[in-house]
Amino acid sequence: MVKIKTAFFCQNCGAQSPKWIGKCPQCGEWNTYVEEVIKTENNSSKFSRSLTPSALPILVENIPEATEHRINTNSEELNRVLGGGLVAGSIVLVGGEPGIGKSTLMLQIALKQKNHKVLYVSGEESLQQIKIRAERIGLKNSSCYILNETKTSNIFEQIEELKPQIIIIDSIQTLVSEKIESPSGSVSQIKECTSELLKYAKETNTPVFLIGHITKEGSIAGPKVLEHIVDTVLYFEGDRNHLFRILRANKNRYGSTSEIGIFEMVNTGLREVINPSEMLVTNHEEQLSGTIIASTVEGLRPILIEVQALVSSAVYGMPQRTSTGFDLRRLNMLLAVLEKRCGFKLATKDVFINIAGGLKVEDPAIDLAVVCAILSSNQDVAVNPKFTFAGEIGLSGEVRPINRIEQRISEAEKLGYEKIFISKYNLKGLDLNTSKIKIVPIKKIENIMPLFF
Repeated sequence: MVKIKTAFFCQNCGAQSPKWIGKCPQCGEWNTYVEEVIKTENNSSKFSRSLTPSALPILVENIPEATEHRINTNSEELNRVLGGGLVAGSIVLVGGEPGIGKSTLMLQIALKQKNHKVLYVSGEESLQQIKIRAERIGLKNSSCYILNETKTSNIFEQIEELKPQIIIIDSIQTLVSEKIESPSGSVSQIKECTSELLKYAKETNTPVFLIGHITKEGSIAGPKVLEHIVDTVLYFEGDRNHLFRILRANKNRYGSTSEIGIFEMVNTGLREVINPSEMLVTNHEEQLSGTIIASTVEGLRPILIEVQALVSSAVYGMPQRTSTGFDLRRLNMLLAVLEKRCGFKLATKDVFINIAGGLKVEDPAIDLAVVCAILSSNQDVAVNPKFTFAGEIGLSGEVRPINRIEQRISEAEKLGYEKIFISKYNLKGLDLNTSKIKIVPIKKIENIMPLFF
């Protein structure tokens, strides 16, 4: 006997309510509650007391060891973000804005798998559209199968016949399960379809990629439980006006969440950026004021980026503070330190900060580069482009030590830079004789002013 009942779900955050309400108390959105049908089976055999060996408690030391088998995705950047490769039986959720390149990336991964049978399930594009995209990418694979289907029952029938080793779903919001009487993309459908794919992945040890839409706030569309179900959540970030795309792990049960993968959008798809420092730093023919090279670290990878600053007299009454790719609140803090500790009168001037390449950097180690870029633009004095900076600025004006200083110095030395300015407190444990690059220690921010200004 099946008992049918209904409930109201917020289509933005997945919150549940027994009745319709105008404003969601969880996310604050209006008119997002939709009535959905829920089926609950009153079957006593479902809660049988017969215990199987797998349901019995086992001591930790008695659990047999399992070797973690990882599949090479043939993409060095994706392997880095996943923690070394794709774990068998895992579910990876890839989210991003429309048109950012999620489907292109997944199709490239499917076409590169020469030794594994891949099933690419598309619920948004026709077979002809996928064929056109594959021809544009320029990859051919005789073991990649395309399925245009949205019903999970039909999808699992084809999976049983084909026995793929990797499954890609594009996208999870388009799938429909016959067990739920709700439209595709609803909270109940997303939860049910993901649960069915999770059960299949764990039972057959088959890895599954899920492509997910995001809301206007930038989170995965659907219930928050979707991100708890999957093993890995990847966000594909970037601006469609820029060439670079960043693949960042927000959750990873099999690796670190601090690693990123960098891709460049070209006519033939997404190209991996193996050495992002050479791509993000512009080679200027002449020295320009307000341009400083900063050393940052994303995960375990050191990257040199270009920090640009523009300081001009405020035309209007209220001076502007604008930053692209850098925290605006931290910019205001650094400007206050410059005015309090160094005596620069910047309260009546407009200050603009830009991280070249469209990157968003949260590493506090670029504080020193931002301050030097502001001073360089304010004095209209160019800094040698062969100098790079790495240091965090405190409220008292001291240059604080940063982590992974050896990797930053090694990256700057490899790219041919002559000097790197770091905190004096980072010298402990460093061997200055082994580096070809000259290391300049800075104790306070006012100590750097006589070197350039």
